[in-house]
Formats: sequence, C-alpha cells, structure tokens
Amino acid sequence: MKDEATHTAVDDHREAAAPRRTVQLGRVEGLRLLGSVSLGRIVFTHQALPAIRPVNHLMDGEDIIVQLHDGATLASIVTPTQATGVVVAYEADVIDLETHIGWSVVVTGYAHRVTDERELARFAARLRPWVQHPAVNAALRIRPDLVTGLQITA
Repeated sequence: MKDEATHTAVDDHREAAAPRRTVQLGRVEGLRLLGSVSLGRIVFTHQALPAIRPVNHLMDGEDIIVQLHDGATLASIVTPTQATGVVVAYEADVIDLETHIGWSVVVTGYAHRVTDERELARFAARLRPWVQHPAVNAALRIRPDLVTGLQITA
C-alpha cells in the first residue's frame, strides 16, 4: 500500500495517516493471533444468503470453538448428524484506529457441532459469553482448512 491512507474525523475533516504496507501471515502466526483475542465474526449461509454474526471464541489446539445457545441462528446451521459439517469462515482482527496498524486473520473450514458432554463442559468453563443466554448448551468446532492473514505495518 504505497498511497496515503486517510480517515474521516467526526467533523468530516480528513487527516492524512502515514503510508502503510501489508505483510502476509502464515498459518501458524495467524492461528497464534486468533488465540490472542476472544471476539471475532463467523460467516455462514442462512436461507441461501451469506450471514455474519459477532461471537466470542477460544482456541482448542488449531480448532476454533464458538458456544451456541437455543434459538440462535448459528445453532441451526449444522446438526449433530452432519458428518461432513458445513463450510464457514471465521475472521478476527485488531486494528488501531489512530495508527491504522494491526492484523486481520480469516479462517475457512468445516464447522461441526460438538456433542460430547465433557468437551462442552470444558469449553463452558473456559469461554465466557459477552452476552448472557440462559440456554448455552452447544458449541461449534471450526477445523481450519485455509488460514490467511495480513499484518499492517508502518
């Protein structure tokens, strides 16, 4: 990115930011960065259209775990009997609003519903939802097939 980036202030005054460049991230670094945050966005198909939901997550090895609750749209995207799972994307990032420096990682893979009660209890103990729901009783495991990411530097 060799051109100058700009951002708009509240009063519509444009200020120039220093030029930035992007560096591609590898799989290992991308997954490490995902493990450093707890909030991201899951992209899935809902009624034949793309849908995006903000969710919190945790890492279980290389897998991304997202908790579900009854009545959630996400709870309906994969049933326990779908052995192959469903294709989803998961994205998280940290970009500083002032400096425009940070990173973004996108994972594409198959989501499977977690049904093992011991695993569900282990995840529930580690994952604290940012919105409380009375019936948090399921989880999705996203197995990354494709991990892409970029680091934005000065």
